Amino acid sequence: MAFRVGFGFDVHKLVEGEEFWLGGILLNHYKGAIGHSDADVLIHAICDALLGAAALGDIGYHFPDTDSKYKGIDSKILLKEVVQLISKKGYSIGNIDATVSLQLPKLKPHILSIREKLASVMEIDIDLVSVKATTTEKLGYVGKEEGVNAHAVCLINSQN
Repeated sequence: MAFRVGFGFDVHKLVEGEEFWLGGILLNHYKGAIGHSDADVLIHAICDALLGAAALGDIGYHFPDTDSKYKGIDSKILLKEVVQLISKKGYSIGNIDATVSLQLPKLKPHILSIREKLASVMEIDIDLVSVKATTTEKLGYVGKEEGVNAHAVCLINSQN
């Protein structure tokens, strides 16, 4: 069995009055992320990690922000499609490890729900999905609550 590793990164601007989707769940916060889709930075980073591991390009290649059919799309739909793409290429998910950088809101109360939602969308065991959170100690765009970013690493296994 062959193993492959992928890395993903995404960043979105935070603005007042927008919905804040993270890991497929809606967080109650006065700011939300903006983007072409629902701006779920965590799912986007995971998509890029999975696509990269399978040498399938990146999220922008498969779901371009120039295509109106992806305007406002639920990122869980994109993640499901990415899992199907890597499956068609003969891979399954070994594990996902992701970190979200966000000053506020605090994510600790939401981590389990996020992991459950991601595992459900990818149709894998929750123990294969790790999500962590950190701040930037009030430094930079994350610390000033101007943006949010996420990093994700994945391991995929060849079924051939």
